[in-house]
Amino acid sequence: MADEKNFAMDFYFAMKQAVTGRVSKDNKRIKEKKKLRSKPFDSGRDPIKASSSIDSLMEDFRWQSQMEEAELFVSWPEIVGELNAKNTQPENLANGKLTVRCKSTAWATELRLMQTQILEKISSSFPELEIKSISFLGPDAPSWKKGPRSVPGRGPRDTYG
Repeated sequence: MADEKNFAMDFYFAMKQAVTGRVSKDNKRIKEKKKLRSKPFDSGRDPIKASSSIDSLMEDFRWQSQMEEAELFVSWPEIVGELNAKNTQPENLANGKLTVRCKSTAWATELRLMQTQILEKISSSFPELEIKSISFLGPDAPSWKKGPRSVPGRGPRDTYG
């Protein structure tokens, strides 16, 4: 009977707060009394393992996919090989597309030829990421558009060919 009364009072104060948008003084007083009645061996006060709390945090904040993405970036040398990994670096993973920056256009072309093998390795090692395509990019060229008086036009295009 006491539990039903507490439930009814809690429900009443919750509805009152929802309608008025204010927390009543009675509700605050009841919560303080509940804290005072707390005992060391009540339900919900049992210790929990750190591993289970970390797993629940990972699930609640949806960090699992970010951790898998980080693991892919860290294990990049095992996927493409040491030599290829020294000359490439994965940059971004968005909407099933992995973007990889290469040190030169030659490395980008070489890895484009190996794209299907790399994609198969990634999908077998990390099926949760659902990577559908890989984009291999060469190094960024410097911008010739500098200053307030730059004019539109072709500019020195044959420098980085």
